[in-house]
Amino acid sequence: MVCLLEKYAEYFPVTSKTPILSLGEGNTPLIPLDNLSLKLGVELYAKCEGLNPTGSFKDRGMVLAVSKALEAGASGIICASTGNTSASAAAYAAKAGIKCHVVLPAGKVARGKLIQALIYGANVLAIHGNFDVALDMTRKLADDLGLDIVNSVNPYRLWGQRSGAWEVCDEIGAPDWCVLPVGNAGNISAYWAGFVQYRRAGLIASIPRMIGIQAKGAAPLVMGRPFEKPETVATAIRIGNPVNAKKAMAAVKSSKGMFLAVSDEEILIAQKDLASSEGIFAEPASCATLAGLYKLRKQGDLPKKVRVVMVLTGNGLKDPEIVGKMILSPNEVAAEYETLREAILSC
Repeated sequence: MVCLLEKYAEYFPVTSKTPILSLGEGNTPLIPLDNLSLKLGVELYAKCEGLNPTGSFKDRGMVLAVSKALEAGASGIICASTGNTSASAAAYAAKAGIKCHVVLPAGKVARGKLIQALIYGANVLAIHGNFDVALDMTRKLADDLGLDIVNSVNPYRLWGQRSGAWEVCDEIGAPDWCVLPVGNAGNISAYWAGFVQYRRAGLIASIPRMIGIQAKGAAPLVMGRPFEKPETVATAIRIGNPVNAKKAMAAVKSSKGMFLAVSDEEILIAQKDLASSEGIFAEPASCATLAGLYKLRKQGDLPKKVRVVMVLTGNGLKDPEIVGKMILSPNEVAAEYETLREAILSC
């Protein structure tokens, strides 16, 4: 197996002194979505980041951030999180043999993600405040205690996440559109920077339009103002004041893209459609991308036959409680052949 830091060594800021960590991150599948392509009238692909080691795109940046922290002699790392960052940071800290501290909003993190951070051995601290409060405190703690912060304020985190864009281009070239969910706004910035880096290297001719999708209850980049109390079922993007807002706005503006907000109901419908139409189970935040494409088609703003890559940032098993609220229970039938046969025929 060629690890991510070795595969793209010429594009990463790694040196002979950089420890090369790996949990097998990257190289995630880019899956053609034939059924949804027909429905939308476009050539649609899903970049399935939920197949990274800890189940989300965060591993791409975390492997570089923690490797560079080791290079600098760090004894520990710290992060604020809505869930996926904590899982990834804890896993790579465990691999590196250093301590990981996590600050997260109490009661606002999906249980699947919280369990990951705990089982990987992180010191998890839940505060009575939202993610933005957690991040502000975490930045101060990092400075005060000499810990490396591995949120997307860490430049290596975003640099590592560029690799998702490189993998897309290596497989199909530059798409016309790249659609991503937007929370703290680091990933859309990273993908854009990755496309720019590849264009400068002469590997692609153009940069896709960057389309950022937010939930209506946490849509600061759509509304142009912070959300004091962000709320959405898509916990991964439940962020009211994105730290990478300026970078994301620059990425969208320079690529002639857009930001768009979708409702929780639209997100959950899209999640079910993606699973039942294509066999892909992604967490709600990821499915904001498909909800956004549905909305654009309804508005008449989705051009026919464009090549679209939507980035599915996390695995659906990260947040199974949400799904449990919206799907039907199994049909209970007697353990009798004829009864089972009738149930199948009547379906």
